[in-house]
Amino acid sequence: MPLLTLTGLSKAYGAQAVFSGVNLTLARGEFVALAGESGVGKSTLLNCIAGLDAPDAGEVLLDGIAIARLPEPERARVRRERLGFVFQAFHVLPHLSVSDNVALPLMLQGRADAARVQQLLADVGLGELGQRMPAQLSGGQLQRVAIARALVHRPPLILADEPTGNLDPDTAARILDVLTEQVRREGASCLLVTHSRSAAARADRVLQLTAHGMREAEQAARVAVD
Repeated sequence: MPLLTLTGLSKAYGAQAVFSGVNLTLARGEFVALAGESGVGKSTLLNCIAGLDAPDAGEVLLDGIAIARLPEPERARVRRERLGFVFQAFHVLPHLSVSDNVALPLMLQGRADAARVQQLLADVGLGELGQRMPAQLSGGQLQRVAIARALVHRPPLILADEPTGNLDPDTAARILDVLTEQVRREGASCLLVTHSRSAAARADRVLQLTAHGMREAEQAARVAVD
């Protein structure tokens, strides 16, 4: 059974359709890049997959679970245990240290693992900054905190919304290395929203989201530009 299946997914805000008829199958251990013009609903699609937003039609199945049919406490549990989400806006908690922000998914599951937290901080180049507060970090460093937090609990599905958008090329390449390793080593699946040609080139396949659905991109270079 695929890890993630989208069937006929549609979303509109009022009379304005965002996307419609989206179908997607994501295999276990697969790394897929999602491209598309700005405003076509890529972030909204990720929110629907995560159960943070409700589609107007269609269904999201994660490990065979219909997320939209669950009551909110169950949706939250599924997110905690099965999803790692890298948001464009970081959503780093300002009153927690860098280490505690990264450890949060583990804390919510009642399984502390300081070694795993430190490993992820080192992987994203923040190994010496665990005791700093978010206000002491740059935007690129905050993005790396968010990425480490999304990976720390070894989720089966990683949803990454432009995770390298605020990073310099060298750091972006390092972050993509971390994401790729997580997919390959842990058997996780990743759906990566990106406009970057170099990021899309890391994926097993590239899909393009349009207002009328999803299609396989003929070439990553045609749908994503640095």
